[in-house]
Amino acid sequence: MTTGRPPLTPASLALDLMAIDSTSGREGDVIAFTERLLAGRGWRTTRIPVTPGRDDLLATAGDAPLVTLSTHLDTVPPFIPPRLDGNTIHGRGACDAKGIAAAMIVAAERLREHGLPVALLFVVGEETTHDGAHAANRVATTSRVLINGEPTENRLALGTKGALRMRLTTAGRAAHSAYPHLGESATRKLVRLLATLDDVELPADPVLGATTVNIGRLAGGVADNVVAPAAEARLMARLVGPAEEVLRRFERWAGETATVEAGETVPAVRLTPLPGFDTDVVAYATDVPNLTNWGVPYLLGPGTIHVAHTDEERVEVAELEQAVGLYVRLAQEALEHQG
Repeated sequence: MTTGRPPLTPASLALDLMAIDSTSGREGDVIAFTERLLAGRGWRTTRIPVTPGRDDLLATAGDAPLVTLSTHLDTVPPFIPPRLDGNTIHGRGACDAKGIAAAMIVAAERLREHGLPVALLFVVGEETTHDGAHAANRVATTSRVLINGEPTENRLALGTKGALRMRLTTAGRAAHSAYPHLGESATRKLVRLLATLDDVELPADPVLGATTVNIGRLAGGVADNVVAPAAEARLMARLVGPAEEVLRRFERWAGETATVEAGETVPAVRLTPLPGFDTDVVAYATDVPNLTNWGVPYLLGPGTIHVAHTDEERVEVAELEQAVGLYVRLAQEALEHQG
C-alpha cells in the first residue's frame, strides 16, 4: 500500500521529538505533537488517560493490530535541547527514548505498507512510576506481539533486571548542637548504617547477573546547629529474582536502626530469543512487566544505556536507521514465531 505521503526519516523525526521538553509529568506537548503527526499520515489515534492532563497515545493501522511497537516519550530531567553533530544526535531523549520512538514510527509505516496490522503505543511516566504502562494495560487489544524499545545497542534482550525502590528512615531526638549529648542524631545513625551496605548479601542469577543497589538520595536534619531528629535515604535495587526476598534482606540489615519502606517495584523478566539476532541482557527495568496484555514481549532499541540519563546522551544516525530495519524484521519474524 502506498500513501503518497513523503517518507519520514528517523533522524529528522528524532530531532523534532527531542525539541519538545517532556520531562516526566510534562508529557502533554510531545503527545499532542505525535498525535498530530500520526493522524496526518492516516493513522487512527486514540488517547489513553493516565492522570489529569497526561495521556498515552495509541495509533493503529487496521481494525485488529497483531504487532505493537511501544516505547516511552517521557524523559529524565534536565531538558537538553537536541543537536546534530555530523552523524551523531545529542540531547535528552536521543537514545532514551525519543530516537527509538522515531525509528519505530518509520518502521511501523513500512509494516503498514506491507499490509501487516500494526499499532504504535507511546506511554508516559516510564522514568518514574510506570503509570502510563499501567493505564495502557487496562485497554483491550488484539495484539499478539509487543516490541518494546529501550537502548540495547540494537541487540535483542534475553532478559531485564527488575527494580525495587526503598525508603530507609532513621529517627533521633533534636537538641542544641552545642549539647549533642542531650539529643540523638538520626543522620549519624543513617550514615553509619549505610557504611555497611556492601555487607548485605544479595541474590545472583546465572543469566541476569547480580542484584545491585544504589543510594540515590540522602536527606536529614533541620539546621546546622540542631542535632538531627530524622533522616532518610532513597535506595534502588536492581532485581534478578523476587522482590520480597531482597526486601527481607534489607529489613534484617536495617534491624532496629532504621525502617525500610518498599516503593515502586518492577519484576525481573526473561524474554524470548529469535534466531539471527544479536542478543544481550540488560540491567535496567522497563515497561515490559506492566504491558502483559499486549502480547509476547521483545526488547530492542538503538543507542547505549551507558549515556542515557547523562549530559552526554546521544545516538548515531546510523543506529537509528539500522533499528528501523530491525524493527520491521523483528515484527514479521516474531509474529511468524507465534504461529
